[in-house]
Amino acid sequence: MTDPRLARPDDALEIARLRSELILSEPLDETWLATCRDQLATRLQPGGDARAYVIDAPNGQLASCALAFLQPLLPAPKYPKGLAARIHAVATEPAYQRRGYAKAALTALLEHLEQDGATLYELYASEGSAPLYEALGFRRDPALMRMTRFSHSPAGSTT
Repeated sequence: MTDPRLARPDDALEIARLRSELILSEPLDETWLATCRDQLATRLQPGGDARAYVIDAPNGQLASCALAFLQPLLPAPKYPKGLAARIHAVATEPAYQRRGYAKAALTALLEHLEQDGATLYELYASEGSAPLYEALGFRRDPALMRMTRFSHSPAGSTT
């Protein structure tokens, strides 16, 4: 197995591609992939809020990735530095699955996030991926709720 390495800004397109192809319910078109690449490349730079570990495939693409975003919070006893991490994407190309790549990338990512001071970790888990996360210490939280909300301002409105 290839060891995970810290992602660089030039890995952003491959991370966005893996997320698009393997995680999202509908793959992104080229415009959205470019938008994600550009934003993620900026956020992966030193001082940015993104952290990722990747495993390279022999063909020059990525075999696997684990991506998180850091989020500052008000401190509390369970997160004394006031830093949370949202695991945004963990994906492995089908040809490389069942080799421990996702676990290795995610483990390296969690260790890095811990060094950054994060103590609260959140993620969305599919039924198929839940055992991996549970094996690493994640627990289900029935209180978690989500909402997607778009602005409903009239067309042409500036308010």
